[in-house]
Amino acid sequence: MTKETLVSVVIPVYNEARFIGKCLASLKRQTYKPLQIIVVDDGSTDGTAGVIKGFSVVKRLNQPHLGAGAARNLGAKTAKGEILVFVDADMEFEVDFIALLIAPILKGKTSGTWTGNEQVANWNNVWARCWNYNLGRYTEKMISRFSGQRPVFRAILKSEFDKVNGFDLIGYTDDWTLPNKLGYQPKSTQALMWHHNPDSLLSVFNQAVWLGQRRYKLGILGTLFTLVKHNAASSLLVGSIKALQTVTPAFLPFKLTFDLGLSWGAWLSIFGRKYR
Repeated sequence: MTKETLVSVVIPVYNEARFIGKCLASLKRQTYKPLQIIVVDDGSTDGTAGVIKGFSVVKRLNQPHLGAGAARNLGAKTAKGEILVFVDADMEFEVDFIALLIAPILKGKTSGTWTGNEQVANWNNVWARCWNYNLGRYTEKMISRFSGQRPVFRAILKSEFDKVNGFDLIGYTDDWTLPNKLGYQPKSTQALMWHHNPDSLLSVFNQAVWLGQRRYKLGILGTLFTLVKHNAASSLLVGSIKALQTVTPAFLPFKLTFDLGLSWGAWLSIFGRKYR
């Protein structure tokens, strides 16, 4: 492979009119130029489609609301690049993000990469900070000494992706499935990107519901454990303690909202219902 190798960037998007423009603008500024940008609209009902149309170089695909995993698989199926890059609509990227992310692949050192150099884009928002606090991350970094993003493939050879038929469609953690199916982990890079955390109590609730609907390792037992762990009394206690620890009073309503959403999502999963 050479520096002229075509890279296809696949972006699933569902009601992300607020962020997709910034995401696409940061991709247009990349120093690595042989890029194909594919946005898969997963049944958006807001102004997402109109924002995407403003970027003429972007290939737009549409599907009914089937989830991010299905959208990524559809984008990958139509991609022309030898390397696939998977990002989210609420991300923004340093100008050399793609170049740094794919460098080990171009050099033949690995078939896929990820980056732990991910930061919160909206750290000045109290709910975005609380989202990190809830995960044990106390700075704008998405990785701390104790908790971080799971290594998922941000870039991978299309031939490897096709070999295992892409992502399994299990909901919130669908992008975790690729390393397990391939039998190896992605190589770490220092490519820098920013990710927007939920920035209102409504978005916190919606994201938590989606998370709660995920497929649990222990099946129904995992779902029931989630419901027990995140009960109202526990939420009140943990929320109060961490609000004091972080000197952030807003963490208490955040925790109550997050755990309510998580529990609601878990209940919906038991009955095979979908919230979003």
